[in-house]
Amino acid sequence: MEKFNLIIDGKSVATERYFEVINPATLEVVGLCPSADNSHLDQAVAAAQRAFGPWSATDDAVRAQKINELADALEQNMEELMRLLTMEMGKPLGGYQGIGSGMEVGGSIAWTRATAALTLPVEIIQDNEDAYIEVHRKPLGVVGSIPPWNWPLMIAIWHVMPALRTGNTVVIKPSSLTPLTTLRFVEIANRILPPGVFNIVTAEKGIGSAMARHPGISKMVFTGSTPTGKNIMENASCNLKRLTLELGGNDAGIVLPDVDVAVVAPQIFASAFNNNGQTCAALKRLYVHEEIYERMCAALTEIARGVVTGNGLDAGVDLGPLQNKDQLDLVVELAEDARRAGGKFLCGGVKPEGPGYFYPATLVAEVSDGVRLVDEEQFGPILPIIRYSDVNDAVRRANNSVFGLGGSVWGRDIQQAKALAMQLECGTAWVNTHATIQPNAPFGGVKESGFGVEFARDGLAEYTSIQTVKIQK
Repeated sequence: MEKFNLIIDGKSVATERYFEVINPATLEVVGLCPSADNSHLDQAVAAAQRAFGPWSATDDAVRAQKINELADALEQNMEELMRLLTMEMGKPLGGYQGIGSGMEVGGSIAWTRATAALTLPVEIIQDNEDAYIEVHRKPLGVVGSIPPWNWPLMIAIWHVMPALRTGNTVVIKPSSLTPLTTLRFVEIANRILPPGVFNIVTAEKGIGSAMARHPGISKMVFTGSTPTGKNIMENASCNLKRLTLELGGNDAGIVLPDVDVAVVAPQIFASAFNNNGQTCAALKRLYVHEEIYERMCAALTEIARGVVTGNGLDAGVDLGPLQNKDQLDLVVELAEDARRAGGKFLCGGVKPEGPGYFYPATLVAEVSDGVRLVDEEQFGPILPIIRYSDVNDAVRRANNSVFGLGGSVWGRDIQQAKALAMQLECGTAWVNTHATIQPNAPFGGVKESGFGVEFARDGLAEYTSIQTVKIQK
C-alpha cells in the first residue's frame, strides 16, 4: 500500500495524519492520503503567490509548450494513472462503449493539448484620429480548484490547464474519496513546472471551505453538488473571488415519435449509464412519446440485461460500483420510493449480495413527475422512463426543475428537434446525442446548475480579468 504526500512549492510534504482511500469494488484500502490542515493550505497559497509573478510573466509560447509537456507526461504515465483511477473510483479500465479509466486519462491528454493551443490575443476596438483602445486579458493570481470524485483526473485537468495556460498559479484540493490519481498527477507535473506553480492539499474535511475564504486565492473553480457550490459562493464573498461553478444536473431527454427506436436506444442507454450514471450531464429523465413508449422500454431493457457490472479491474466489465456508500444508499432510497409509487421495474432494482457498492443497471417505467426518482438527481445506474402525449407538455415538464445543465431532443426531423431543444432551459442542448462534450465547445449550466463556462476560448477567458488601455491622441 502506497503512502502519498502533499506537493507544495515543488516539494513532497508529509503530514502528521493520513487517511485511508477505499476501493469501492472490494472495500480494500488502496492507499494512504495526507491529511492537510490550514497551515499547509497557507504554505501552498504562499508558494503559489510567489510563483505567480514569474509564471504570469513567462512568454505565452513557453507556457503553451509546458502545457504540451504535461500532456506528454500524462501519456507516458497513462497505464499507471488508469489503474490507480479504477482502484479508487471504481470505473472499469475499459467500460461500456469505452467509457472508463482509459477514456478518462485519454480525454485528459486531449483536453490538455487542446488547451495548450488556445490563445487570448489583444483586441483592438478603436484606432482612429481620436484614440487608440485595446483590451487585454490578464491572469487573476492564485486559482483554487476543487474537482469531484466522479471524474477526478479529467475534471482536475479542466480546472487546472486553462488556469496555467493564462498565467495563473494553482492550489488544488481533490475529493477525499478519490485523491490519489490527482496526487500522482501533481507529482508528475512538478517535474515540468517551476516550483509553486501547481500545488496540492488533501484532507477529509474543512480545507475546501478554508480555500473559499482564503484572501490569497483570487478565483475558485468547483465541480460538484449544488449545496456545496452555494457554500463556496458564500465563503468566497469575503474577498469577492471570481467563481466558476459547475453543479448538479437532472438532465431530461425528450424522444419524439418519429425516431428509429433500434438506432437511438443504444445511444440513449450510453448517455444515461456512462460512468455508471455518475456524470453531472448524464441523461437522467427520459420522456418518451406514447406511440413508441413500449418499444423504447423493450429496447432499453434488452441492452441493460446484457450489461456486466463488476470490479473495474476485471476483463469484460461494463459498469463498476457506485463510488461510495452514501451514493449507493441514495440510489437504493430513490428506487424504493419509485417502487412504492407504482413504478414498473423492467430490470435491476435489487442490490446484490457481497462486498462492494454495486447496484445493477436499472430501468423504471410508469413513473412521472412528482416521484423522487424523476424530480431528484439520482447520480447512479437507474433511469426513469416517463410517458408523454403532447410534446409541448414534455418540454414544460423537462424545464420544471431547479437544475439547468443539459438536455436533449431525439428525432428524425432535425429542424423540429432543434427548435424544441432550444426551448429547453439548460446550458447545453443536444439533438440526437447527450452528454457529449468537447474541448472546443463551451459548457456550463444555468439555474442551480451553476454559472460560468468551461472549454474553448470562452472557458479560457474565465481565468482572466479585462484591462482596457486607452491612448488619447
